[in-house]
Amino acid sequence: MLTLLHQPLCPLSRYVRLILGEYDIDARLVEERFWERREEFLVINPAGTIPVMITDGIPPIPSAPIIAEYIEETHVTAEGVDRLLPSEPRDRVEVRRLASWFNDKFHAEVSGPLVTERVFKRHMTLEQGGGPPDTAALRAARHNIRYHLAYIGWLARTRNWLAGDRLSLADLAAAAHLSAVDYLGDVPWNEDEAARVWYARVKSRPSFRVLLTETLAGIPPAKHYADLDF
Repeated sequence: MLTLLHQPLCPLSRYVRLILGEYDIDARLVEERFWERREEFLVINPAGTIPVMITDGIPPIPSAPIIAEYIEETHVTAEGVDRLLPSEPRDRVEVRRLASWFNDKFHAEVSGPLVTERVFKRHMTLEQGGGPPDTAALRAARHNIRYHLAYIGWLARTRNWLAGDRLSLADLAAAAHLSAVDYLGDVPWNEDEAARVWYARVKSRPSFRVLLTETLAGIPPAKHYADLDF
């Protein structure tokens, strides 16, 4: 069985979990307190980042984009169709571009700071970077999400799914990061109806169900978080 080293509200970990869910792949989930930089973990992934996938016969697979590509290369749906990465090269470029947008840019500007400041720092010592939330970082992230949400809304208004006609890795990347921010109640859904409707479609998929049932000790989700008609 696959093992995924993750954190429940880590957006990149959620991205991988959504992909696993879409392909109906079972994986053993192991929470990794990556900020502790355990020696055993650094042997597995010297970068000290999550998620990391472990499976028999190959080296540990670090980072969400590499894990996503590995799953795409080694698994198919039960029907053998509707892969999350399309077959045409030009379509694959657009999916990869948007997945990178959310996994890199959105994570750096929005979901990463919000989750780190409001969740991860609670568990860190001062030496590990813990302490009170950085209010300037939170303010910047809450400002930045508005133009990202507008971009998602524009994509949703001009296409069936974010990268084209079918659900793809791009949709799962965007939804994974938004889900982490939405858990914290920091998505201004009233600012873009198209983005909200698109997210409701993704949120209603079976792969999302487990994420919507999970809660963090001491940090309850926003009231609408698990509501499919929010």
